[in-house]
Amino acid sequence: MSIRKKHIIEDVKEWPIYKISQNRHQFVQDINEHVYEQLSKNHASNFEALLEKTVYLEKIRVRTNPWKVDPPDEAKYWKSVSQEIKKSSLAEDKQYFNQELVKRIINRYSEEIVSSFKVKTYRFALVFLTKLFRRILNTFTGKGNRFYWGSKKDLYNRLHITGNVDEARALFEKGTVVVVPTHFSNLDSVMMGYILDRMVGFPSFAYAAGLNLFDSEITAYFMNRLGTYRVDRRKKNPIYLECLKAVTSLSLQNGVNNIFFPGGTRSRSGSIEKKLKLGLLGSVVQAQRANFENGKDEKVFIVPIIAAYPFVLEAKSLINNYLRSTGKEKYIHSRDDLSMYKKTYRFIKNLFGKGSEIYLTIGEPMDVMGNNVNENGESVDERGSLIKLKDYFLSSEGEVENNPQRESVYTKILGEKIIDNFYKHNTVLSSHFIAFLAFQYFLKTNSDLSLYNLLNVKVESVLIPQEVFKSIVEQARTYLNKLEEKGEISLSSDLRLETAELIKSGVAKVGVFHPQKTLYMDKYGNIRTEDLKLLYYYHNRMEGYDLEQKIDWSVINTVDTEI
Repeated sequence: MSIRKKHIIEDVKEWPIYKISQNRHQFVQDINEHVYEQLSKNHASNFEALLEKTVYLEKIRVRTNPWKVDPPDEAKYWKSVSQEIKKSSLAEDKQYFNQELVKRIINRYSEEIVSSFKVKTYRFALVFLTKLFRRILNTFTGKGNRFYWGSKKDLYNRLHITGNVDEARALFEKGTVVVVPTHFSNLDSVMMGYILDRMVGFPSFAYAAGLNLFDSEITAYFMNRLGTYRVDRRKKNPIYLECLKAVTSLSLQNGVNNIFFPGGTRSRSGSIEKKLKLGLLGSVVQAQRANFENGKDEKVFIVPIIAAYPFVLEAKSLINNYLRSTGKEKYIHSRDDLSMYKKTYRFIKNLFGKGSEIYLTIGEPMDVMGNNVNENGESVDERGSLIKLKDYFLSSEGEVENNPQRESVYTKILGEKIIDNFYKHNTVLSSHFIAFLAFQYFLKTNSDLSLYNLLNVKVESVLIPQEVFKSIVEQARTYLNKLEEKGEISLSSDLRLETAELIKSGVAKVGVFHPQKTLYMDKYGNIRTEDLKLLYYYHNRMEGYDLEQKIDWSVINTVDTEI
């Protein structure tokens, strides 16, 4: 059970995100000026080629990949811009016309990206999300099978917050905080913001969300009023990308705390991120350098957060996308055997009859170079000696300088430190642990099949004898215990259970809300699955620890596997 913390800043109107939202117009103007200045440097104020590239890419996007959320005048707008470029090529003051056109496009993008933060919407969202998570995480029936929606206390007991909580809280008084979580579900940003608010007492963050999530008018209404940056991943032109970097960098310079998902998108495979998108992280480094350039000593702190939960609602579509992209012609998409009626029935039954839990582990707070920071926000090396962060940004003359090549190296170092934290502070749930071992068993006992062929095997033909599985589980847990002793991983309380109970826990919890049973026990005690692809998805969470190499798989042949 986690202990709830009081809000670090109790008055919402003192939160940085509220203050900048109150002056949204000026913030957009600052973005416009910053982006125009950067583009002028990069293109020597000769914008003709830049405009042509931007219009070319945007017209392709509008034609080949339109979205419901796009402005109704999108096609018309870019057609008019194209016509203006042609007209300006004949004008005597062509450069002036192109400059003004670039400014208009910048402003269009800035207005699209920047949202606002409304206190009333924030408070309503807290009430709504409390009810939503009470429903999802608690069972619907209480004692005597009475209807029971769960109390707030029940909900908070299912939200497990561990790690460097107090260290992270202290940083909000020392500078600007950027939370960098793992990313598995579309619910992550909402869930993360809710838990960090209710349980840890952090002030609200600005965060990026895909523009596709704004298709729903209801969703768009709330997200537009909760500090969300709208990110359109279809837009790859230089003007838009510069606007996106400016929004994050300038918000950080204004002291607005942010949530960045450094993986860039949800993990399709279900594994913890091994590679990060460095674009947004680069804006963090830029913001720190800009603070020093402007004579400010305020630091930008990085706080990794590792989320773990036994189910991901989108797991089936995510793993199918992953297998399709990696397997190509090797991947054969198979249809579900369950009818829509059975799927719906099982989902509702699971939703109201089973509870779940969420684990958030706060990793080691660091500066933008990946150095650890102490309780005073000071950067320290591995020996605990103080480091002057500003020195990383000085020229040979001792002045703070903008050195993009050097900062790209810093960004890469930061990314590697974040990944290290993701794996080091991952909390192993019984669901992921058992799913990993179960799928590895199927791999070992079907070694003549490729992964893609195995995934299309009829599920009725695969099973794991319980006694064999107990031996595998005990070996694997022994290895994880050693990793935990070294501080290289964390284990949830279920990993302390007796072996039989641990197996039952993992089987019962993995993919708890899916219509298909990711794992189940038959009447003989054998472990089976109704969906190998789902099992593979949850298995992937435990990749990267070499767990499969620490098991003596010859145990498979020591027990009679016939039913």
